[in-house]
Amino acid sequence: MNDITMKVNADALIMSALSEDITSEDITTASVMKTYQKGEVELICKQDGVIAGLEVFKRVFELLDSKTEVEFFCKDGDPVKNGEKLAVVTGDIRVLLSGERTALNYLQRMSGIATYTKNIADMLKGTNTKLLDTRKTTPNMRVFEKYAVKVGGGYNHRYNLSDGILLKDNHIGAAGSVAKAVQMAKEYAPFVRKIEVEVENLDMLKEALTAGADIIMLDNMSVEDMKEAVSLCKGKAETECSGNVTKENIKRLVDIGVDYISSGALTHSSPILDLSLKNLHAV
Repeated sequence: MNDITMKVNADALIMSALSEDITSEDITTASVMKTYQKGEVELICKQDGVIAGLEVFKRVFELLDSKTEVEFFCKDGDPVKNGEKLAVVTGDIRVLLSGERTALNYLQRMSGIATYTKNIADMLKGTNTKLLDTRKTTPNMRVFEKYAVKVGGGYNHRYNLSDGILLKDNHIGAAGSVAKAVQMAKEYAPFVRKIEVEVENLDMLKEALTAGADIIMLDNMSVEDMKEAVSLCKGKAETECSGNVTKENIKRLVDIGVDYISSGALTHSSPILDLSLKNLHAV
């Protein structure tokens, strides 16, 4: 994340997280550290993975005290190893103590997503299929989680409801049919927007193609039907498959030939990467 992205999209969210953790004061830190004392603490990796969110980690401490300094020994996207020292944070010991948990929460969560995404993206190497995230993100964490997906080698699907047209089963039900839903979207939406339609069978797919859909999402279809769907869509629409895609079952989808595979698991089911701040001492 660059400075502009951080200020525009992240600072308010980080401050909200800090406010959640410090409603009036950090009573523990205030008890043991009543006045300013410069100190430093080390960021230690406790598990192999991919690091993501270093600038967010740094920003937590900077928002508490702009004089805080962070020296990194890695960058976002780097593989990291158990026992590796990733950074040294220097500043007011009260700030280091009060910001520790919020900073680690962001970094552990984002690094976990990047690690999980990298594991799945590696399974698609050698194909033309791109791995996408979804909107199944933690409330108020989307900007961080979708960034972590990109660091891990995935791609972002639409960011939010204003970002693209995706006609799912309930939209189709509200419109009355696939054809009517696509027609209404074409009439309402700006011409620069692509129209994606979720289908559950080949009949729905044919209706969507006839109506002029740009992207077809194949939702929870059999491998055989998805292969036929890709053939039907060739030269007419891009294809995306979805439906409970995880690291454990994605291999069955690798040879289907879809343009995209989307997985909510990237953001809702990835475990954190274990990281810790250790060896705090005065300097």
